[in-house]
Amino acid sequence: MMVDAVYENGVLRPLQPLDLTEHDHVTVSVTKVSHDAGVPQVDFEFMASLRKGLLSADPPPGIEEVRRRLAKIPGSVAADFITEREDS
Repeated sequence: MMVDAVYENGVLRPLQPLDLTEHDHVTVSVTKVSHDAGVPQVDFEFMASLRKGLLSADPPPGIEEVRRRLAKIPGSVAADFITEREDS
């Protein structure tokens, strides 16, 4: 398992929940993230909020639900693609 973490006040703080129980012993390998100028940096807090949102999200709809939702859209997707190609 790889985990993004931030070092704060002498403690490594994981940026997402860990599948561990209290007092589990683990081995940690630390690789410092380079902050070279001009290289885009990961927004760790944003990534953590995305992970948290995904963990609490409803499961994705099944294929039958997708078909039911698509059936409500008037017209034909195929016809839309053909029209779009003709316009190009």
